[in-house]
Amino acid sequence: MGRLAPLSEEPTNEEDEGNNNNSKKRLHSWRKWNWIKNHFCLVLNKKSNLKILLSVLGCPLFPLPVHPLLPFNEVSSSAQYIIQHFRAATGCRKLEGTVKNVFTTGKVTMDVVDELGSNGGGVNLEKGCFVMWQMVPDKWQIELVLSGQKVVAGSNGAIAWRHTPWLGVHAAKGGVRPLRRALQGLDPLAVSAVFSAAQYMGEKQISGIDCFVLKLSADQKDLAERSDNTAEMIKHAIFGYFSQRSGLLVHLEDSYLTRIQAPGSHPTYWETTMSTKIEDYRIVDGVMIAHAGSSTALITRFGDNLKAGPATTRLEESWTIDDVAFNVAGLSLDCFIPPQELLRDSSSSSSEDDLDWRSSPLHR
Repeated sequence: MGRLAPLSEEPTNEEDEGNNNNSKKRLHSWRKWNWIKNHFCLVLNKKSNLKILLSVLGCPLFPLPVHPLLPFNEVSSSAQYIIQHFRAATGCRKLEGTVKNVFTTGKVTMDVVDELGSNGGGVNLEKGCFVMWQMVPDKWQIELVLSGQKVVAGSNGAIAWRHTPWLGVHAAKGGVRPLRRALQGLDPLAVSAVFSAAQYMGEKQISGIDCFVLKLSADQKDLAERSDNTAEMIKHAIFGYFSQRSGLLVHLEDSYLTRIQAPGSHPTYWETTMSTKIEDYRIVDGVMIAHAGSSTALITRFGDNLKAGPATTRLEESWTIDDVAFNVAGLSLDCFIPPQELLRDSSSSSSEDDLDWRSSPLHR
């Protein structure tokens, strides 16, 4: 499938859209510059908080795809020991070869905290819920509703995509990656698979728990596939913290850095870091599944052209899991078919000149 047409972040004013191609090109050029100049105002605009929360915390992707478990001799003995301990602690061996799909429902609460660290007493808390389907190994779909707005994301094993009310349907750049929300203790098989190739980084205490630390980083090929001529993905790494006592995954930290530069302008750097606490493990059909957690995301913008210096906004989320079920009857491959708009957009408008929606640090 060809690459989708690049799309801008800001809402479209339909009254400015004419049938004249030159007018459209001028409008695209204006949007491209206006996005670079004014985009960070979106982060600080209270009216846009809901979009920010759904874009960053709603359906982020994991930095790397899921690969089969590596043989013992292909990873460090320390990393292998940690993963084997995790597999034994969760009991996820019972799922191998027996689980075809997983169904999950849960609730979320999100908020935007300003750069000074105050949230106005929690008045602006947004509450919602989500439903997630997975078909082993790399097909998934999630529907998340927050304060009346819904975001849908999915993967059919070949392409990952997302649908938001303000941007429509979009395909993710690069290879298919799992949903980060699924690796927050909901899918122990995927956790063990992705971290089987991790680098052992030593020991660290986090939230009062002594942990082993494993690190994964996207390689240069992956980063290049997720970059274009206006936005360069410089790094994307994630750390998994596994409890030394229980063997369970109790914390995730990831960070990615993007360099954005429109022609004729100074480069601007966006760094997004997310820290996730994973807790309340419960047994579901003999397997330990995390049923609660919380995340904090920091969005930082910096560059030589920013006279006021770096600006940071903090987002917060907490969630609980209501139900997890394996091998749900009636869940078929048809549930993971991407929207038809993907094919139509890729064939009809791939030559339009605009800022790629994935350049935005508000999308992962």
